[in-house]
Amino acid sequence: MNDYQQFIENVKRKTGIDLSQYKEAQMKRRLTSLYEKRGLKSFQQFFQEMEKDEKLFHEFLDRMTINVSEFYRNAKRWEVLEKKILPKLLEQNRHLKIWSAACSTGEEPYTLAMVVSKLVPLARVSILATDIDENAIARAKIGMYTERSLQELPEEMKRKFFTKEGMYYKIDEKIKRAVTFKKHNLLADPFDRQFDLIVCRNVLIYFTEEAKERLYYKFNQALRPGGILFVGSTEQIFNPGLYGFEMEDTFFYRKIN
Repeated sequence: MNDYQQFIENVKRKTGIDLSQYKEAQMKRRLTSLYEKRGLKSFQQFFQEMEKDEKLFHEFLDRMTINVSEFYRNAKRWEVLEKKILPKLLEQNRHLKIWSAACSTGEEPYTLAMVVSKLVPLARVSILATDIDENAIARAKIGMYTERSLQELPEEMKRKFFTKEGMYYKIDEKIKRAVTFKKHNLLADPFDRQFDLIVCRNVLIYFTEEAKERLYYKFNQALRPGGILFVGSTEQIFNPGLYGFEMEDTFFYRKIN
């Protein structure tokens, strides 16, 4: 067993995270740059240091889960969600159940809450936001963001939902209360059911083809009939019918009844 394979085994035993489900070349490159920055020479040494140093362990999780997130990322897609997808879902269901999967530091689920609040009172919406990285979830719950995170957000939404505090922007409490954060491993943990909308963007590109296919099936099972899966701008599903979906719009897939 080589150095990296041994590392995969050790990480799986320690955390339940299965790195073999992630694209190997990308993951190795990302993690090698992290341990070399620390002056370490191998994955074995890296794991030994992580066992002793909690800060390094959280850095590993951060690097592994690529916590790059912005509010309203790819604005055109959010407009399609607001103008076309959500109105149709609300015709079918007065109360919406939404899941932001692999939510990172909270920009995506909070964007969802802001967009939905334009259409219905937030009391009619349940938003679950999950991530494998507890550190990212802790930061999401604080709800404080830099200017950079808000650069794609329309100005009127920025004014309405944020208060500037020093160098940071604090999100409105009503938006914060609309989102429930939980730790969840997409590749290992069971999924809840009967969602109207699942948003999983800019995450699937890091998984192997086999892992991706399993997730498409699991997302399908987690949606109610007619529910929508919203994926990232580099994650088009080329044979949606194989997984029980049909294309509703670019990057939006409807569960076939």
